Amino acid sequence: MADSRYVLMHKNTPVADLQLDTDTGVIRSVGHVYNALHVPVGIPVKKGVIDRSALNTWWTGRAIPASRDRIRDALRELELASTQLLLDKCLGLSLSDQYWICPTSSGVRWEEVNFFQNAFSDDVGNILLGRGSSSGRVSLMSPDNTSDGWLRKKWTIIDGKRCLIKGGSGVNQQEPYNEVIASELMEKLNIPHVPYRIIMQGDYPYSVCEDFIDADTELISADYIMKSQKKANHLTTYQHYLNCCAAFGISNAQQAVDQMIVIDYLLANTDRHYNNFGAIRNANS
Repeated sequence: MADSRYVLMHKNTPVADLQLDTDTGVIRSVGHVYNALHVPVGIPVKKGVIDRSALNTWWTGRAIPASRDRIRDALRELELASTQLLLDKCLGLSLSDQYWICPTSSGVRWEEVNFFQNAFSDDVGNILLGRGSSSGRVSLMSPDNTSDGWLRKKWTIIDGKRCLIKGGSGVNQQEPYNEVIASELMEKLNIPHVPYRIIMQGDYPYSVCEDFIDADTELISADYIMKSQKKANHLTTYQHYLNCCAAFGISNAQQAVDQMIVIDYLLANTDRHYNNFGAIRNANS
């Protein structure tokens, strides 16, 4: 069983030494912790030791889910056994946060590799959308390696802005239209939101939105916010989430959550879960 050595980084702040199993892509061991304050939210650190199991769940959770539409076809084209094996190919970099893994002693800096400030390959995204690669040699340096959700999607750069293109499913291909309807409803209700629009590629509709995270911010899911504190048995998960937000100094959490619940009701959205909403934090402070 072979392994590779990395340092988990938060922008240019070293967090901890890691060993990754090259056969499975999982974290085999966690070594020295350089900065416990920069360990991802919700990952326990006791007496200076990071909970390896929790960190491994967080790490493998960055990978494309196995439920992604047509992911098996994409993996065959990429000649990989699992989506976890894509993570180290892009150094774990994402367009949702500022965490990444730096090969030990490489001297690579975040400014040189992050996807907010540097170009990235369309190859993986095109394969995930079923279009195939435009070249014989596929580049795996892509934020698509760390994109979540079960619908086909890809990141691309449009007029200098990082944008997410997302497809639909089934015969009706309804989901892209749902995104536009949701954003138009929130526009009419004066609720802050990310605007969506429709583009047609071939015979299929795709929704397009700009990334709402930038080089100085990051998205923390509700799931990991709630893992930052132990939940009391008498509390609902709703109240526990609000309590955790209050502990982080988020003052408008209840209004935002209540607006989300009402919008979900109006749209008959049944896909709300603790990994598809959360809070944005300053990645520097």
